[in-house]
Amino acid sequence: METIEKLITSISWASVLLTSVRILLVLVIFWIAMLASKIALRRLERHLVKRGQAEGDIASESAKRAETLVHLLHQAVVIMLWVVAGLVVLREVGVEIGPILASAGIAGLAVGFGAQNLVRDVISGFFMILENQVRVGDVAVVNGTGGLVEQMNFRTIVLRDLSGTVHVFANGTVTTLANLTREWSAYVLNIGVAYKEDTDKVVEIMKQVGTELREDSAFGPNMLGDVEIFGVDQLADSAVIIKGRLRTRPIKQWEVGRQYLRRLKYEFDRQGIEIPFPHRSIYFGEASKPVLAQLLDNEKQDQDQHAELGN
Repeated sequence: METIEKLITSISWASVLLTSVRILLVLVIFWIAMLASKIALRRLERHLVKRGQAEGDIASESAKRAETLVHLLHQAVVIMLWVVAGLVVLREVGVEIGPILASAGIAGLAVGFGAQNLVRDVISGFFMILENQVRVGDVAVVNGTGGLVEQMNFRTIVLRDLSGTVHVFANGTVTTLANLTREWSAYVLNIGVAYKEDTDKVVEIMKQVGTELREDSAFGPNMLGDVEIFGVDQLADSAVIIKGRLRTRPIKQWEVGRQYLRRLKYEFDRQGIEIPFPHRSIYFGEASKPVLAQLLDNEKQDQDQHAELGN
């Protein structure tokens, strides 16, 4: 009993009270910081959703992307605040935090070396989603492989190509990324006609077909302006190539482009415009007869032989 009384009397209650007040102050600051971070992250989420909708994103996709980013940031902020608050409280109660920080630094370095690829993938995915480089529903070409974006994660991006094959890329390994459906899309036209055709007339027909397509109730709303005809682009081996472009809403370029080519083919047939196919002439030199003449001679010799046998 005397030992307990001596222990109680030896305690500096003023120091205990001061330490308790400091710890309470740290906890209050921690609570305020948590509240402030929640408010800031909510504002950031609303800003990201509004920006996504202004850029033409689907509301649900904008909200999902913003929620994912905010959730990750919230976790990072909470962990950081808890670590800082815990270290400060330990210091206030007299625990030396120097060795703890040193041990944490060594452990973090070891984890960093072991999981550097994972960290690289997560950081790359975070900025890819934050900058809205590509989103679910886009058609993109990643490292030379094209397909529809089905999933956007912090570690991977998932594409499905036209044959149904699923391609998974780690975000940290993405060296080239081309988005074919960002804001607007285009279908490039390379129309080949015979050398005998009047190119000015062909251009007028192409413009006429484009105008009719834009007036169509099914395809017109997906077009962003009239067809653009750039003119004669190439004098190829067997055709004159006329280049043009159809600007459309995102991911509608193939639907509109195929319909345009279908109508252009019908119009070319109606007006007698020839779409040539590749052909070559074979020449064996001046000493030999042309192939057709040689074939005719052979056929005539066969007929003469049959006549002689008949007689």
